[in-house]
Amino acid sequence: ALPNVFMFGAGHVGRALAKALVALPLTIHVIDTRPDELHDLPAGVEARAVPMPEAVVRSAPAGSAYVILTHDHALDFMIAAEALKRTDAPYVGMVGSKTKRAKFASWYRAEGGTEEALRRLVLPIGAFGLVDKRPEVIAALAAAEIMVHIGRREASVTAPDTNTTLGAA
Repeated sequence: ALPNVFMFGAGHVGRALAKALVALPLTIHVIDTRPDELHDLPAGVEARAVPMPEAVVRSAPAGSAYVILTHDHALDFMIAAEALKRTDAPYVGMVGSKTKRAKFASWYRAEGGTEEALRRLVLPIGAFGLVDKRPEVIAALAAAEIMVHIGRREASVTAPDTNTTLGAA
């Protein structure tokens, strides 16, 4: 089975990212609380309107990746906190800024979140040292980032000898 990527939020960046990811060997799920936002998504994407997206995280298959891009910071934070409980997730990413990361980190620690879990959060997604607000650019960079994380997880799970490095002959 293909790796699952659960995207939360079907706004401009969410739609651009769905278009970037659908061409890759992944199963893409787009989740939004607003049914009217689930339009203009590419064929092959599973789109669902749900009132409590954090519940989707709890029921997702093992090894799923999570990308959080909703219209609401509080909703982003709830979904991210749930996703960070999933130690099987190769990727937990959130769209945003350094300021948003600082706010999330402060809230997450106050909620009892660990520094170890916080280190696993990619925020902002798709940055690679660039500051580019165009949805298509963020989507392309985030798609690459997600594939790298999933590929590393798959390699570490299937590697017969854990002492070998990827790409070593």
